[in-house]
Amino acid sequence: MKIIGLTGGMGSGKTTVANFFKEMGVPVYIADDAGKSLMNTNKEVKSKIISLFGEQAYKDGLLDRKYIANQVFNSPEKLEQLNQIVHPAVGLDFQQWMNNQDSPYVLYEAAILFEKGGYKKCDLIILVTAPMDDRISRLQARDDSSVDEIEARIQHQWSDDKKRKLSNFEIINKNLSSTKKQVRNLHEILINTSKN
Repeated sequence: MKIIGLTGGMGSGKTTVANFFKEMGVPVYIADDAGKSLMNTNKEVKSKIISLFGEQAYKDGLLDRKYIANQVFNSPEKLEQLNQIVHPAVGLDFQQWMNNQDSPYVLYEAAILFEKGGYKKCDLIILVTAPMDDRISRLQARDDSSVDEIEARIQHQWSDDKKRKLSNFEIINKNLSSTKKQVRNLHEILINTSKN
């Protein structure tokens, strides 16, 4: 079973693309969702986060995402420490999930696939891109952030040009019908290459 990495910058439409693959019966593992879930459900992960950020990291047993975001956005060290707690747990969870799949290939969707070296466990990589104006308007609609806040967050990620050099395929997510067609074509290619 091949592992196909799916990545792209914030607001590029990774989730939309992942959902199109799901519609075609491809198992999709969303690393960010798994990470969020594990921070709330995995006892070992929770206790490590409390050790790092204090009891106020959790409110009524659930991660206080706003508090954590404030802690890590101004501290690359703290962000790195948080990643070192969450990423290994996600890796383990992904392996267990994969053992239960029966498909020529699975998609592993992660926003920071390259930045953290996750791409090394993938057989092939799909990069989702979109014009910057589209990305910014999608992110504004999604979480009511200012353009400055969004641009600052985008600066924390690798550029599309840098990601492109390590990717095997690119899906340009400009309009949905074109994106869906690109996914369909790519699905055919991936089914054929997964048989070899």
